[in-house]
Amino acid sequence: MAEFDALDTVPFGINYADAESHQAFIDAYEFPFDLLVDPDNATARAWGAMNADGERIRRTVFIIGKDGRVLHREHGSPEPPELYPYLRDAQDE
Repeated sequence: MAEFDALDTVPFGINYADAESHQAFIDAYEFPFDLLVDPDNATARAWGAMNADGERIRRTVFIIGKDGRVLHREHGSPEPPELYPYLRDAQDE
């Protein structure tokens, strides 16, 4: 989180589970960031983060600039250090 903070970046997750489930997950895994609720997957659909079957979310990482532009999109679970170069580039935007 220190690197994210140093880059003036706010990470968060989002999926269809309810807030209570999210909080239990945050507590169990000691997440230092929030998980947002997308009960009908409308956000996942709008951002192209659904599997080909359209029924399940495909884990996708987005880096969004302060101006709202998508600067990086990657399916899967990249480790935070893999994202730092994109975050640094975003600082120059």
